[in-house]
Amino acid sequence: MAQMPPRILIYLLRRDLRLTDNPVFHEIQRVFTSSSSSSSSPRFTHLLPIFVFPANQVEVSGFLSKESAQETEVKSPYPPARSEIGGYWRTGPLRSKFLVESVTDLRKSLEDVGSGLAIRAGMVGDVVRDALDFYEQPGGERDQALSESGESGRPEVEAVWMTAEDTTEERRDERTVRKLMEERGKEFRLFKDEKYFIDDRDLPFKSVKELPDVYTTHRKSLEPLRSRPRPVLPKPRRGDLPPFPSPRHTPSPLYPFVSGDGMSPEDIMKTIMAPLEEEPGLGLKHPPKWPSSSDVISAHPFEGGETVGYERVWHLLATSAMTNYKDTRNGLLGLDFSTKLSGYLSYGSLSSRWIHWEMRAFEDGTDDDLVTFSNCTYLSEINDDSGTQSLASESEEDPVRARYRNRWRNAAGFGEGENRGTGGVRFELLWRDYMSLCARKFGPALYHIEGFQGQSSTAPSVSSTSDPNQSSSQSAQNSPKPWKYLKEPGSTKPDRALEETLDRFRSGRTGIGLIDASQRELYLTGYTSNRARQNVASFLSKHLGIDWRLGAEWYESMLVDYDAASNWGNWQYVAGVGNDPRQGRTFNPVKQGLEYDKGGEYVRSWVEELRLVGLKEEEVKEKAETDEGAAKLQAGDNSGEEKLGSSGKNPPVESEQERLMPLFQAWRLDEREKERLGLKGVEWVENPLVKIPFSVGRRPRDPGAPGRGGWWRGQRGRGGGGGYRGRGRGRPGGPEWRRV
Repeated sequence: MAQMPPRILIYLLRRDLRLTDNPVFHEIQRVFTSSSSSSSSPRFTHLLPIFVFPANQVEVSGFLSKESAQETEVKSPYPPARSEIGGYWRTGPLRSKFLVESVTDLRKSLEDVGSGLAIRAGMVGDVVRDALDFYEQPGGERDQALSESGESGRPEVEAVWMTAEDTTEERRDERTVRKLMEERGKEFRLFKDEKYFIDDRDLPFKSVKELPDVYTTHRKSLEPLRSRPRPVLPKPRRGDLPPFPSPRHTPSPLYPFVSGDGMSPEDIMKTIMAPLEEEPGLGLKHPPKWPSSSDVISAHPFEGGETVGYERVWHLLATSAMTNYKDTRNGLLGLDFSTKLSGYLSYGSLSSRWIHWEMRAFEDGTDDDLVTFSNCTYLSEINDDSGTQSLASESEEDPVRARYRNRWRNAAGFGEGENRGTGGVRFELLWRDYMSLCARKFGPALYHIEGFQGQSSTAPSVSSTSDPNQSSSQSAQNSPKPWKYLKEPGSTKPDRALEETLDRFRSGRTGIGLIDASQRELYLTGYTSNRARQNVASFLSKHLGIDWRLGAEWYESMLVDYDAASNWGNWQYVAGVGNDPRQGRTFNPVKQGLEYDKGGEYVRSWVEELRLVGLKEEEVKEKAETDEGAAKLQAGDNSGEEKLGSSGKNPPVESEQERLMPLFQAWRLDEREKERLGLKGVEWVENPLVKIPFSVGRRPRDPGAPGRGGWWRGQRGRGGGGGYRGRGRGRPGGPEWRRV
């Protein structure tokens, strides 16, 4: 008896790489299970989830077929995936790694519930067109296989579903796919992604054009935040989703690429990394090297994917790190000073409201009854007088969560309601929502030199034109700020001096300790803290006056937790071109270093040339025990003179800050110390990109005096000229660079 031809639903995944709280999988499950329980024919017999490595954002030339590569002049049909102004890889090595981990984790999760994931390379529209052609055009080995199997008719695509995104390129892809489906007379459905903290349907305005320009106004319109998020959608279980198509019903990869379907996670990683490795050091003259000290570790060693994201949240709750978040969030070193959840939120491996409900279970002390939301099926949503929402569960708890849950009871804040830390996390989750709404409201202005402030300008966005040189020059002509551009208006050649400055900036050789430590950490780990990001953005845009988009592009390439709306929106805010009228302040990275890296350990960790600066003699000996390089430096002076570390003594300095000053501006080292540290003649020590005005004490210093207050201008607490107002313990009248 002939079998029914497959009716296939294609689900295009992008930044919704999760099973739990996924509106598309939830709707597929609803439609499939309802048809299975009735006598009617199922609408879809098979589900084909597809993830496409987008060729405009990720370099995909590693996926070129080896057979095609042997042919004459076969190259990738797409240009290199580089940024339009700086020419940086849009997705650098460490972000590529996190992305591959996120994709392959989802593939395994889908296989565990009886489905699968097709992995392709190319532009989303091209991959969809190729898939539709595969199913519509008869002939070849596939039809012969169908005939031999007794199946009547060829498989047919019933629909393509995907979730909506807020940024320009993603929305362009959505329009392309919609048009393709309309031309073929097929269904296209675009879902509102529910990864956000507060559902769009619950916002206090009908149009995004009504979004307030000040975050605080938006937040206050939604408080109390704890009662706002909707319940979590359940994770599909085995049998809840239609089966994955058989190999003969699965589209071939887009020519001339191979698919990632049969590749192991390691092979996919090698394929993605191959073209990036052809450019050692990402083109930097002096790329950072990992410090020799065994004490230096990455603050973000975590792999990508929903599975690791779950465990990260449970760890934060079990160790009280979530409870303490408000007090530790400005940290620079360590694993748990911030949540490190941004990467999982950026790729949609976790939803903000899932995090909220896990925190709520912890706060209420009801985890015994609530069970994990990653496996729950809520039977009803109940709003009581207090605004709380209840979930009922009918499945067993995740065993990993169960282990953490047993530790929750001893964690600070368990069962005590919302605390400063969990409230602070909700505050940050709403900020991510706000940045996405801003991207939706202002559109291409997210990438414009004038930012959201210049949305009415006739100058085009860099990301909305096919000619980046023309776009950059036109934007420059219309910009009210005197930015320094890599290519000046009317020129096709880059400014060589500015190229050198940017090389030093990217490689952490500016001569400003906090900036250099952050940039080296970013290059080596794909992560740097919230506090450091604010200072780096301010340094490039305010102290150097360089086109802020070059910094945003570099962060796009390097950050494992890159999110377009958050990254570009925050760079705008610090550069003073965002939509908040209270922005535009300048950070003094010397003052900020003294305030947030009080002992100098962060700078010493990542700028190891300075690892002995500002240390007392006993501290030098202690560091030499774990740091081979420090030991060599400390033992290298056999002349009987004093050893390294503040000229070998415990000097009678006015304060610890005075003693640490050369750590944050190495040009203040005295000549003997430079000689002993091997820094004599080193460019970033002798000639920093800028000398930052700052004085520890009230009285002025000799403008050139090394090793003291130095180059004084201004008063204590103000950080010296340039309009700087110290940030103190909080934010200067506006939100910080938000991340969780």
